[in-house]
Amino acid sequence: MKDSNSMETLQKWIDESNNIVFFGGAGVSTESGIPDFRSQDGLYHQKYDEPPESIISHSYFQRWPEKFYRFYKDKMIAPNARPNAAHLKLAELERAGKLKAVITQNIDGLHDDAGSKNVLELHGSVRRNDCVTCGAHFEGVDIILNANGVPRCPHCGGIIKPDVVLYEEALDDTTLYRSIHYIRNADLLIIGGTSLVVYPAAGLVNYYRGKKLVLINLQPTSMDHHADLVIAGRIGEVLSQIKVR
Repeated sequence: MKDSNSMETLQKWIDESNNIVFFGGAGVSTESGIPDFRSQDGLYHQKYDEPPESIISHSYFQRWPEKFYRFYKDKMIAPNARPNAAHLKLAELERAGKLKAVITQNIDGLHDDAGSKNVLELHGSVRRNDCVTCGAHFEGVDIILNANGVPRCPHCGGIIKPDVVLYEEALDDTTLYRSIHYIRNADLLIIGGTSLVVYPAAGLVNYYRGKKLVLINLQPTSMDHHADLVIAGRIGEVLSQIKVR
């Protein structure tokens, strides 16, 4: 629970730690106005002709790129979103030399906007895009948002694909192994805003070897009984109470 004792414990552990790793999910960005997938108001509970998890799959992208991009532009890109208190506090902890890595399942780039430098994006980013034909790379979301229908490469006319891990696709090995390294060596692992049901990302928690595992989430997770400290609340509201010293 988010009571004074749990907050005091979290503050004490952060004060004592110099190798903190943060692992975050969609709940980190909901306070910036970006909807998650699995909450009551999330994308999975909205009505579409087809399930969102089918639309944002590799096979669907290949077969129906027009319908894929209609959903992707409408629901997966949030160009006006800004970092919230969670993003900003994590960047502050990194600048202080206490936080070594942010590992995120989010694709929105808000950790970068907040000033975090070592961000491991397990599921990629909407801000990176590549032509599937010639491999040309495009930074930012404008080439996607400004396209009439399916974005096409200005060099060869091939379809542009976002550098986002779709369903049926594997995580990037380098990002995965780096994430394991940071989690394995952390003296404090803070997990925030994730239901811990998306694998293989959720399985990374099992690599933590320390005795300071903190879970911050609005709803209970299957890992709560493994945690050393569980705080029920919004990640931004919780982290905004932390003093960096």
